[in-house]
Amino acid sequence: MTERLDPRFHPFRDDLAALALEGRITAGRFVAGRPRQVVAPSAVMAEAPRADARTASEALFGERVTVYDERDGWAWGQLATDDYVGYLPAGALGEPGPEPTHRVAVPRTCLYPRPDLKSCPVRLVSLNARLAVTGIQGEFVELADGAGYLFARHVAPMGTAAPDHVLVAEALLATPYLWGGRQSLGLDCSGLVQLSLDAAGIACPRDSDIQERELGVAVDSADLTALERGDLVFWKGHVGIMVDADRLLHASGHHMLVVIEPLATAALRNAEKGLPVTSVRRLER
Repeated sequence: MTERLDPRFHPFRDDLAALALEGRITAGRFVAGRPRQVVAPSAVMAEAPRADARTASEALFGERVTVYDERDGWAWGQLATDDYVGYLPAGALGEPGPEPTHRVAVPRTCLYPRPDLKSCPVRLVSLNARLAVTGIQGEFVELADGAGYLFARHVAPMGTAAPDHVLVAEALLATPYLWGGRQSLGLDCSGLVQLSLDAAGIACPRDSDIQERELGVAVDSADLTALERGDLVFWKGHVGIMVDADRLLHASGHHMLVVIEPLATAALRNAEKGLPVTSVRRLER
């Protein structure tokens, strides 16, 4: 008998599934999977192993992935950070290095080949990317396995948190809207919420429907005049963060940017499309 599981967060297909799901579902075979690590600045997670497939999410530099199948340049696996399942370009993954000790604490920073700000950067690394720091050279931290150097004031030890998730989100203003985006060069609405809350030390699921179900406590959504900074406002398929009692910060497909606008404006625009506010959630302080 096959249990009803959400394929976004449980690795199973008709032909293959995670060994941990044996006995819960029916599949051709069950495998333990092998640990991998994202070595590219980021890696798209697609819904199918094709370049033209729809984007599901995105994995960040340094994040761990359990890979259950790899073929034709695609790896099918589950991200350790938020349990998301999808297909990643196999070339974006490498063997796991040391456990991360730090994370990027600014919207994005440069990875340098040596501890010299005048050297040509190797890549940009996004907010919340995982880093294994092995030493300090002047104003730079050195990453494991010769990966490079980052400006020390742009990173924070794992386990430390930004004091205000709204400030984190505000630092991402004008970031392009990108469906499935989960990094500071392109974000969707739930990606913005997840990135901001994770930076503030608040575990956050990937998609807005799960965020609405699991985050915070419900606030009366019939009265949109009594909201507070940090409240999360949900519509079907969309979410934003209140900057104050009146203004909403969100990654907007209408503007194709992360913007701040009056909540009343966004609510009216969505209502005209038949999308009323479905709930407001307040995070515990």
